[in-house]
Amino acid sequence: MKFTVLYLLSLFAACLTQAAEKPNIILFITDDQSPIAGCYGNKVIKTPNLDALAAEGTTFTEAFATTASCSASRSVILTGIQNHANGQFGHTHDYHHFTTYKTMAALSLPLQLAHHGYRTATIGKYHVAPESVYHFENYLRSSFHKAVGMANGCESFISEESDKPFFLYFATHDPHRSGGVDKTSPLTLKANLFGNLADKKHHKGVNEVFYDPNEVVVPEFLPDTPECREEIAQYYQSCSRVDQGLGRLIEILKKHGKWDNTIIIFSADHGMAFPGAKTTVYEAGLRVPFVVRDPKQKNKGVVNNALISHVDITPTILDMAGGYDVAKQAPKTLLKYKPTEKFENQGHPAKKYQGRSWYGLLGTEESDGWDHIMASHTFHEIQMYYPMRVYRDRKYKLIWNIAHGLPYPFASDLWIASSWQAQYQQGKDAKYGNRTVDSYINRPEFELFDIQKDPAEANNLASDPAFAKVLEEYKEKLKKVQRETRDPWRLKWSYE
Repeated sequence: MKFTVLYLLSLFAACLTQAAEKPNIILFITDDQSPIAGCYGNKVIKTPNLDALAAEGTTFTEAFATTASCSASRSVILTGIQNHANGQFGHTHDYHHFTTYKTMAALSLPLQLAHHGYRTATIGKYHVAPESVYHFENYLRSSFHKAVGMANGCESFISEESDKPFFLYFATHDPHRSGGVDKTSPLTLKANLFGNLADKKHHKGVNEVFYDPNEVVVPEFLPDTPECREEIAQYYQSCSRVDQGLGRLIEILKKHGKWDNTIIIFSADHGMAFPGAKTTVYEAGLRVPFVVRDPKQKNKGVVNNALISHVDITPTILDMAGGYDVAKQAPKTLLKYKPTEKFENQGHPAKKYQGRSWYGLLGTEESDGWDHIMASHTFHEIQMYYPMRVYRDRKYKLIWNIAHGLPYPFASDLWIASSWQAQYQQGKDAKYGNRTVDSYINRPEFELFDIQKDPAEANNLASDPAFAKVLEEYKEKLKKVQRETRDPWRLKWSYE
């Protein structure tokens, strides 16, 4: 009897120790940011805090959003389910009003972490619905809506004495387009401010970094024009301000003794807010920065080229928290959901994640078995119906433009962008990066790229007879992942 009691007590103590050793986790998601940073090879932009994070952690060079649209992407980040399967087909705010199926609560990241003993909090951009699926215990506020102020707004939550670890979803609004245009520009078409203050003023608590448009690096998908360079310079400034918010958050963690037990995951909802990136499924829209610092990681400054995507974030974080069944790719506990209305649209219940955990890749260059991703876009704003599906591996990338008969629709902020209008006003044959204005707006049914030889996606091989066999092979690969992820648009293969 005495042995049994002692044994049970030892098990109980072991459980308490295990709980105490659970890491705090911060998911730092920026808005509309491409992998343009010092740690990604850009020698112009100033991102010292992200670079320092990369020097202590793992930098993923082949990380992708599943869709380059804000609400839809965030729903994938927080459920581990593709947006075409979770119901969040597009924006949730205002008249767009898309929402996630309530049954997704069974897999929801904040609900799962709370179930596994975490204090949960969010600050900044939320942009998903309904709250019952994406419920956090704490909704933090800051005195101003920039990353440094947001970090200060998290200090009381981070410093709180508790026997529970915490999860913080830190979602900035920068470097999203906002704040009007730069009226000091000598150009007729003036650059968006990207949240920067006019007349080179500094946001409170920020030491703004200003950039010379002549010195910025113009990506291949954009035109090298004065208008575009001015917008890139504003974009760089906004990214540098985000970086200072990251730095302030790290200062707070260190100040309160949480740095050595906190995992930080830094990424973005999708690529930069320029035509050719945001709202597209081209590389510039889907590629995101992805840096992870785990204090237990022995190997520092590791670069990993595994193909990972946002659908993998929820299962990975749950794995970090001890609530993930690796074999089943499912939460250890499937949360219950009871309908509140008799005829509500619940969607298809999901019992496992459509992504998987990359936790074991941290601190390694291992990438075997991480060789393809899927992307899925249907709406951005509600009036922007343009479903696209992607299968991409290390060799080829196939894009299926399901609504190819329609002109490509523009997000309102991208249509008025000076970088686009400067080319659009020249006519349909004007060059826009690797494309013409006309070819950007009017797209073929299929786009096939040898992504290994043609990472800029400049040469569509879909109509080349020499690649007919490759095209059919990749169509079948795309159909397969559509079936596996319950994509309703897979039916288009059979009746159109």
